[in-house]
Amino acid sequence: MLLLATSGSVNWRTGGISDPIDVTAPRDPVWTLDHDGGSVLITTTIEAPRLEYDFKVRELGWDVIGVPWFDTNAPLRMACDIANVTPDELLSDVDEFGTNVRDALVSARLVLSEPERDELRELGALVGEALGAGIDAWQPGVSTDFDVAGVISGALEAQGAKAVCLIVGGDDRLRSFRHPLAIGEVLHDAIMAVVVARRAGLHVAATRVCVRRADDEIVTLMKALEPINDAVLSASTPGGTWGGALDALAVGYRDAGEPDAWREHYQGGPIGFEQREFELAPTQYDSPFWNLSRSANTAVAWNPSLRGGAKIEETYLVGDRLELLSATPQWPLVDGPHGSRRSALKVLS
Repeated sequence: MLLLATSGSVNWRTGGISDPIDVTAPRDPVWTLDHDGGSVLITTTIEAPRLEYDFKVRELGWDVIGVPWFDTNAPLRMACDIANVTPDELLSDVDEFGTNVRDALVSARLVLSEPERDELRELGALVGEALGAGIDAWQPGVSTDFDVAGVISGALEAQGAKAVCLIVGGDDRLRSFRHPLAIGEVLHDAIMAVVVARRAGLHVAATRVCVRRADDEIVTLMKALEPINDAVLSASTPGGTWGGALDALAVGYRDAGEPDAWREHYQGGPIGFEQREFELAPTQYDSPFWNLSRSANTAVAWNPSLRGGAKIEETYLVGDRLELLSATPQWPLVDGPHGSRRSALKVLS
């Protein structure tokens, strides 16, 4: 008996039908139950009619059960009643009840189906376009980081996607902080825009950096970052382990003369039904994902960075070649290993 309660798991199991009302909530408004008698969607009496109308879920083989929104224990109690089990007998993706099998679920869903890959391609194109629109809207000395963030968010929302992570900042704050969140500051010389967007339960991540002058120090830092990014991409094709990719990343930082820089920021990893399905550090050998084999048709988004304003982040589909999903139209592209390409730093003059 498998009861799933988190958004990543629910969207994987249902094909992306759930859109959390509260993006900060630890539990999805829809839970799925697979038991000996069939498959059930358990949600509130508020959401059940919408699911049936919008997605025709009964035609897809789901029973739909509504429970009171004001009874926090109702979904679990209903699941146990339907399956005729106690909470301890369930498999789940949370720690609060049953046996948590989330790690096994994540491992199983890393390989994306063809419809999932197609959706990710569409979302990737949208993310690239939205980031380009935001940067193009920047007027140095006039536009604020709020202005740019608004353009990016609007472009995503217009196509049914949401920015679950949106970071826009520039100038001295970009050079000082890894996450220069927008504060309404006018940007004069440099800008970074970071997006993780979600649609149909899937995620795409990308970053764009733009400076006004070719002699900006960020230009030098981005060049120093390129071999680090290439190192981890070279170790991302099928056949090795995810731990091996992290080892390659660490070697890339070491060879660039920055052996400890990976400790200063998240490094990314496989992406799909979560912003990152898991993130590893080069020292986490005991992680259940360290020795997990890399497979074809997995999506990955690394984001190596260097202090001072340099970061590279794109989303790829992994195969014998790395298929770039998040390209920005009219932006220069840089070639990388295994057929990968990425958007280059943009210099205005």
